[in-house]
Amino acid sequence: MASHPARSTAVALGAAAVGVLTWSTLIERRLFTVRRHTLPVLPEGRAPIRALHLSDLHLAPWQANKIDWVRSLTELRPDLVVLTGDMMGHLEARPALLHALRPLIEQAPTVFVHGSNDYYGPRFKNPVKYLLEPTRRSTRTPDLDNVAITRGLVELGATNLNNSAARIEVRGTTLELLGLNDPHIHYDDADKMHDAAAALDDAVAGETRDGDGETPVRLGVVHAPYQEALGTLLSAGAEMIFAGHTHGGQVRVPGVGALTSNCDLPTAQARGLSVWFDAHRAAFLNVSAGLGNSIYAPVRFACRPEASLITLESPR
Repeated sequence: MASHPARSTAVALGAAAVGVLTWSTLIERRLFTVRRHTLPVLPEGRAPIRALHLSDLHLAPWQANKIDWVRSLTELRPDLVVLTGDMMGHLEARPALLHALRPLIEQAPTVFVHGSNDYYGPRFKNPVKYLLEPTRRSTRTPDLDNVAITRGLVELGATNLNNSAARIEVRGTTLELLGLNDPHIHYDDADKMHDAAAALDDAVAGETRDGDGETPVRLGVVHAPYQEALGTLLSAGAEMIFAGHTHGGQVRVPGVGALTSNCDLPTAQARGLSVWFDAHRAAFLNVSAGLGNSIYAPVRFACRPEASLITLESPR
């Protein structure tokens, strides 16, 4: 017969397990927060630019609290909105997604790239396999109407950066934004992105590229931060890269951090701000932990759902 101390320990462990499960499935995944950083990437004397970075909403039509919270982000008064994919979390989520994003897109210039979940609806996956070896290519036919999703965002006023580039002026600074479609499913095409960037240069050939003769600030946008994709954006001159996909690990171990980045990014960089560099260049990298999770994995632990407010400014 088990001793009283042993039974007490078992009861305590059981209670702790129930508490963790309750917290991670019912509470923490609804505790939306805003993470803030300030980065010196603008030319001297320029007005600060507040960039709101949203990723991995994995939105389902019934998630009213998430929809309302996203709509409330207009209170932050961003100057630029960056969407890094996996917006969809259900086959019928498109109207809810456009409703959630409309106030932001109408308020500020908005750019977007897609993630795999903007092509494929959610399905149950073995969490152990997810931890050991993320699958990079789906063998099933896309079941989301990605064309309609893209059209809806563009009709609201957002700019499609999938394997493309765009130039916009924000608060007196010219930004060149370079985007890749999702490397996680091999939809990224660096050649198309470079061609689009070259077309921008051709369009202003013979003219001053910026009102004060400054080279535009280049920003990279991609869903999954695979090292090859980050290297492509870095080589293209990006000074700041926005990415998502990792969910910050989704379940983090206190004192250890993320157990997986769901790509080849080091787990230490699976959430938040870091620097990506090679022998010749370096860029700030912001990996959003995202705002959602698959409806088949409704859990977050030590990894609150987040939006990022990145203030770009001149060096002090």
